[in-house]
This record gives sequence, C-alpha cells and structure tokens, in this order.
Amino acid sequence: MPFIVDFWHWWVLAVVLITLEIILPSFFALWLGIAAFITGLVLLLFPAIPWQFQWLMFAVLSVLSIVLWRRYYVKHPIATDEPLLNRRGEQHVGRILTLTNPIVNGQGKVILDDSTWKVHGPDCPTGTRVQVIAVDNVILKVEIIG
Repeated sequence: MPFIVDFWHWWVLAVVLITLEIILPSFFALWLGIAAFITGLVLLLFPAIPWQFQWLMFAVLSVLSIVLWRRYYVKHPIATDEPLLNRRGEQHVGRILTLTNPIVNGQGKVILDDSTWKVHGPDCPTGTRVQVIAVDNVILKVEIIG
C-alpha cells in the first residue's frame, strides 16, 4: 500500500520546523513552517491533491513566503535605538584617537578601548591625534586633526 500524505503530516512538519526555529533561531525555518501549515490547510480543504502537487505547493509557498518577507522587511526595517549594536567598527566613526604606533606607508595600529585596530590614513608619527572617518571591514580609515 503506498504511503498517503495527509493534512496532519504537513501540520506535524510545520510544528517541527517552527520548533526548530525556536531552538535554533535562523529566521528561515519559520517561513518553511508557515508554508507547511498552509499546505496542510489546503489539503484539509481538498483532500484529493496528489503528493507530487503537495510538495510542489510546499516548495512554491516556501519561496513565496521568504520573498514576501524580504520585500516587506526592506520597506519596513525594524526600528531600534541601537542601530550599530552588532557593527562594532561603525560605532567608532567620528571618534578622536591618539596613535600608539606611527602610520607608515598608509598603515598603522591604534589601541581603541580593549582592542588593537588597524588604521589606514596619511603617514604620521606616534602621538598624532586622528579622527576615524570610515570603516572598511576591520580597518579604520583616519585623517589627521589639524
């Protein structure tokens, strides 16, 4: 006897996926879980849908839910009072620093809070005051304060 996929199978899959999202937050399994739930709901209303079409519907709903969420998120970003929280380098733009090492051939190092950062800027000796004007990955771009 062939295995018949019933609506509750999809709902169990939805619960498993949403539980995975809760345990391992990736913000991806949630949309697959929603697609599985909707697939099960459609199958509850129309029980004669073949399993091949069910999987196709699940795949399309998964992609559609992810695309729609991304589009919504781009238009309505989450407002926060700490927009640079996980962008440590960008938090330092505008800060004035004193060089602990000279900048030679455009490269140097500076101690900032509890870390040593690479800096790029005009050549200058140790003790020069510079201001961070930009960040390129983990390299601070600086200019001399006149």
